[in-house]
Amino acid sequence: MNGSRLRGFTLIELLVVMAIIAMLAALVGPTLFDKLGGSKQKAAAAQLSMIESALDSYRLDVGKYPRNLEDLNEDSGSNPAWAGPYLKKGIPLDPWGNKYEYQQPGKHNRKGYDLYSFGADGRDGGTNEDKDVVNW
Repeated sequence: MNGSRLRGFTLIELLVVMAIIAMLAALVGPTLFDKLGGSKQKAAAAQLSMIESALDSYRLDVGKYPRNLEDLNEDSGSNPAWAGPYLKKGIPLDPWGNKYEYQQPGKHNRKGYDLYSFGADGRDGGTNEDKDVVNW
């Protein structure tokens, strides 16, 4: 090797770099997770709006709101005015992988139906990411 010495990182240098990375992750991580939860709430609200538009289109064609969400994409054959499917890609699941809840007639909404998601916990009520996303 003719007197040349191989250079590398010392153990101390590697530990210092790892400590800096760990501190940055501890500072940035919680903020990113909070943003992720909020974005799922916003995505659920956007999907509710899309389903509401499909429900309104169904009502304009048929004269009443459907009994269930599946009627938006499946013609039961009982109504010749049905002009669907009203949701091209089918009924989406909420951002947490659960079905949207639909009640017709509704208890809360003046439109005649309630449409909602239970949020991340899949149960009624909650705060933050567990908060219900509703159309009323």
